[in-house]
Amino acid sequence: MSARVTETMEVSNAELREWCHELPKVELHTHLNGSIRDSTLLELVKNHGDNGIIVVEDFAADNCIYLELRTTPKNNEAKGMTKRSYMQAVIDGLKAVDIVDVDFCGCGLNNEKSKDTRRKKIFVRLLLSINRSEATSSAIDTVNLAMEMKDVGVVGIDLSGDPTVGQWETVLPALKHARELGLSVTLHCGEVRNSKEIQAMLDFNPERLGHVCLLSDEDWDRLKSLVIPVEICLTSNIMTQTIPSIELHHFG
Repeated sequence: MSARVTETMEVSNAELREWCHELPKVELHTHLNGSIRDSTLLELVKNHGDNGIIVVEDFAADNCIYLELRTTPKNNEAKGMTKRSYMQAVIDGLKAVDIVDVDFCGCGLNNEKSKDTRRKKIFVRLLLSINRSEATSSAIDTVNLAMEMKDVGVVGIDLSGDPTVGQWETVLPALKHARELGLSVTLHCGEVRNSKEIQAMLDFNPERLGHVCLLSDEDWDRLKSLVIPVEICLTSNIMTQTIPSIELHHFG
């Protein structure tokens, strides 16, 4: 390959990267505990969020304009932390973000620190996650907390956690409760082969599904007929070896 052709390709690749960076982006599947250490969150609880949450600034730097950040409210008696204080720490951290303006759905808590229209602005919403290992009562507590925090940008409920533990029937009452309250629901689905659970999730017909890697042809056909949006997680699926390669990913 000639040096001239190689140089042209390199320029094209650089231009493509710049074009991709400049594209406005929407991120719908980001776990807070996948972006920030639990120890940092505990420190945020202690300091009332004064240090901010850098993850929001990172997404804004990548020209993400809308971010849904999901996290599992935690009780930790040893640390004096309740689900509510945990979530308050998250909110305080978001309010403390300084480099960009953060919009919390017009609730009066937006942190627009400057009228400079050149500053980046990012719209941030929150999903409260139910861990699959939780008892029904604990899961319902999370749903009720989400409803109470709608005014500070909480828009829905997520079901996540180790896909090999817990029973669908245990969390279903909480998910039905969320729906009755008007909260949107997204479910981690098909991270392992479990056709019975996948069919039950499709029966529930959530607003979105996450991952959806290991479905039978029959379940795929049903998913398409239901027209449920899927949160595709390419990097996660490859890194966790749920899917062995990009070439074999269901996104293709």
